[in-house]
Amino acid sequence: MNNLNLPPAKHFINGEWVDAASGQTFLTYDPATEQPLAEAAHGGVADVEQAVSAARRALSGAWGQMLPKERGRFLYAVSQEILAQREELALLETLDSGKPLTLARREVEGTARYFEYYAGAADKIHGEQIPLGRERLDFTLREPMGVTAHIVPWNKPLNILARSLAPALAAGNTAVVKPSEQTPLTALKLAQIFARLDCPPGVLNVVNGFGEEAGAALAGHTAIDHLTFTGSVPTGREVMKAAAEHIKPVLLELGGKSPLIIFADADLETAVAEAMRGITINCGQMCSAGSRLLVEASIRQPFVALLLAQLRRLRIGPGVEDVEMGPLVSELQFERVSNHIEIAQSEGAEIIYGGERPPHLPRGYFILPTLFDRVLPDMHIAQQEVFGPVLALTTFNDEEEALNIANNIPYGLIAGVFTQNISRALRMASRLQAGQVFINQYYTEDEEMPFGGYKQSGFGRSKGLVALHHYTQIKNIAVKL
Repeated sequence: MNNLNLPPAKHFINGEWVDAASGQTFLTYDPATEQPLAEAAHGGVADVEQAVSAARRALSGAWGQMLPKERGRFLYAVSQEILAQREELALLETLDSGKPLTLARREVEGTARYFEYYAGAADKIHGEQIPLGRERLDFTLREPMGVTAHIVPWNKPLNILARSLAPALAAGNTAVVKPSEQTPLTALKLAQIFARLDCPPGVLNVVNGFGEEAGAALAGHTAIDHLTFTGSVPTGREVMKAAAEHIKPVLLELGGKSPLIIFADADLETAVAEAMRGITINCGQMCSAGSRLLVEASIRQPFVALLLAQLRRLRIGPGVEDVEMGPLVSELQFERVSNHIEIAQSEGAEIIYGGERPPHLPRGYFILPTLFDRVLPDMHIAQQEVFGPVLALTTFNDEEEALNIANNIPYGLIAGVFTQNISRALRMASRLQAGQVFINQYYTEDEEMPFGGYKQSGFGRSKGLVALHHYTQIKNIAVKL
């Protein structure tokens, strides 16, 4: 701990580092060692109140008066400072969440790209002129929502924060951020970057704390104007209820049980490689994880043989050793994943690899990637999000059966289709109930691509230009000439 350049164990409110109103702190832990890593202020209602008030004041201050092109220049400066500190940010992310350094670096670079991308959009957010004849002038303005709240998960803490914070600020809003209590360090480091670049006070506020305290206070606050939440479906429901009390708009990204549909004519090596990446990246702790394998029955055996060979070669260990897969984020998450595995076995799913701790890693929250074969579509492991490196393999006989299996779940975030028949691929893509469909690949990180889901995967879209629409409101102005 002493060799790390840790951010202050405080909140960042109104441009200053402040203790929690209660004076309390909590510890974060390195999931690879189970040892304490850092300390953070333990926020609650009073801290959220202070942060929201600061964000409200900033709307009428220097930030609110800043020209869009000036906001763009500031966001671009943030992107460059993130790149300058990428190694330090990546190390903090690795130690806090367990992910391999290479993955952490890639996520930090993606974070910088979000700020760069929306910096370029800041002076291009405008309305339209609506033709109503010679005697009337009608036009629209896109105005900031106001104070935006951002409740951020632990799996990609900095990257997911940036994909909502950058467009919100580009549109002229201010922000209050509640990072996960398990991984707050990079959000605080980002606040340090904002302070170093002389960001006007109150534009970015970071309140540490737990969901049931700080998170609930922020979601239900009467003075926020928009709420972005990424997390589980049950928590998403509670967040919606809190926001609904005061009629606040929300953007929800909640979860997934995404299928990779592999037809007999697919390039098997590509399909296996993408299946591996889709479930082992970030130890499967992603809502976009490709956790269901739908494989045409005639190629099941060769597909499974290739996949098992890949699974056995996977390097697992502490993220700082830059392996291919690190630990789960916490003891609680380890217990949850283990419970899903036990339920799957009790229902008769056949485990053919993994499902236990790697023998060479007695400490830390490590688990072998797990492959279940002969999974029936209605089994728990085929319907419920595990949020760990657990694959459920189901076979199908034709296109219609594959489509029915893929869509018959509560989620609809991402899907992958592997086939050399482009007509079939496009037919499947048009009928799959998913917010993103990848063909002969699975899940890319491109910041330009709109991201969000159908059904219980949430609503609204982050990433891309469409995200800006969530952080602006339209005003129509009509003039009789």
